[in-house]
Amino acid sequence: MKQNNLWLRLPRSSKNRLRVDDIAPDGVPITVKWDEVVVNSSIFVPCINTVELVRQVFEVARRRGWTLQFRPRVEGGKWGVRFWRVL
Repeated sequence: MKQNNLWLRLPRSSKNRLRVDDIAPDGVPITVKWDEVVVNSSIFVPCINTVELVRQVFEVARRRGWTLQFRPRVEGGKWGVRFWRVL
């Protein structure tokens, strides 16, 4: 999905996040094992507020120097976003 200004803005809030690398787009903290996300792997994060999720994940990726691609979608009957780590 093409990133426009809406997706690239800084996250609106960092409350409900226990650690810097945690994400909480809907107010519920989600801990991702970022060290296990290698190039050409993907993760699916279920959530309602996909714009805030993309902002928070790209903030983590920016700190780690990663390039990501994403696509909002339904998987297993749940709405969320799938992220791919690319070179």
